[in-house]
Amino acid sequence: MNNIEMIKDKASQAEVMSRKVFLAGLGAYGKSFEDTKSRFESLTTESNKMFAELVANGEKLETEGKSKFAEVQAKISAKADLNKRVAALRTKLGLNKTDSDQKIEALKAKIDSLTAAVANLASKPTIKVAATK
Repeated sequence: MNNIEMIKDKASQAEVMSRKVFLAGLGAYGKSFEDTKSRFESLTTESNKMFAELVANGEKLETEGKSKFAEVQAKISAKADLNKRVAALRTKLGLNKTDSDQKIEALKAKIDSLTAAVANLASKPTIKVAATK
């Protein structure tokens, strides 16, 4: 082999080697692309699954919250209704505070007049009536 043939052979080998290096780089890029694509699809699937779970949990909490709200609202409404009924009953029985104050004053006046009447009767001499047999 002469120098020219040896140079051509080395150039050919270098060309083959550079092509193999290029193809290896291209293969590495393809592999990383496929890995990345696979991971992305996996993450997308997992995130969609997680999102669906979060939506389901949110719907459950919303339902429970609405139920509790309705329950509390019913209790408040029942208590308000009960308070109205108690107030109406107190009014019918004359147990309102303003009515009570007026009634206490009226009772005090009656007690004072009865006390005066008893004192008046106690100060008068009693007449004994002879029993006739």
